Amino acid sequence: MRTRAYRHPLNGSSMPPGRPLLRVSDLTLRFGGVTALAEVGMSVDSGRIHAIIGPNGAGKSSLLNCISGLYRPTGGEVVLHTDSGQERRLTSLPPNRVARLGVARSFQNIELFEHLTVLENMMLGRHIHMRQNVLSAMLWLGPARRQEITHREVVEEVIDLLKLQAYRQKPVGTLAYGIQKRVELGRALAMQPALLLLDEPMAGMNAEEKEDMARYILDVHELAGVSIVLIEHDMNVVMDISDRVTVLDFGRVIGDGTPAEVMENPRVVEAYLGAGAAS
Repeated sequence: MRTRAYRHPLNGSSMPPGRPLLRVSDLTLRFGGVTALAEVGMSVDSGRIHAIIGPNGAGKSSLLNCISGLYRPTGGEVVLHTDSGQERRLTSLPPNRVARLGVARSFQNIELFEHLTVLENMMLGRHIHMRQNVLSAMLWLGPARRQEITHREVVEEVIDLLKLQAYRQKPVGTLAYGIQKRVELGRALAMQPALLLLDEPMAGMNAEEKEDMARYILDVHELAGVSIVLIEHDMNVVMDISDRVTVLDFGRVIGDGTPAEVMENPRVVEAYLGAGAAS
């Protein structure tokens, strides 16, 4: 694990690697009579890639939705540890407040504006950092101009890191699927998050596209130093890039540990790996 000597401009946290960043405790989520999550607990350390795996319907996306504020859990809590040492409880906050605290996410289905260019979609990822009022922005007065330059500098860092220079002025809707998924990763990264949540970033990709995306996720992690929680079904990818793995089944945690420990866990093998669900 690389120890960062400086804070990369795309990393929204200066917390040293290995410190607790996110804590999920006894998280429960019910929809009527259906229990999507049942007393789920996990801890994410700063500077790590933490994978969440499990069969379809295990509650993986529901867990990310609770962390990011899209769902309000029935019970339990999600706590984010900040650089200042404070603990911020996320479970009662709306998504925009969670985002302002440094939690960004991508979605399983592409959620980009197809008619906008790659650069314009990336700039939308800067919205939580924009402070100028509408009038100054429309007239492009001094403060608005300086703000625009600052935001463009961050976006240019993302474009360079994800090798998107050739597509910057192209409408997203004209790009190949794998490139669109990379743009969505970039838009989330443009928020300068302390924690990046990725919901199946390789869904629908062929083997070559998966290999490319895995490399870019590692670049985001190793070069920018961003902490990552990702949902992924491909166990080869999980074993290759993850530092820690949490396994869900029917909304409950049945395994948590290093990739090697999870692979040897009998409950995980029986419920998930042995069923041939990972491919």
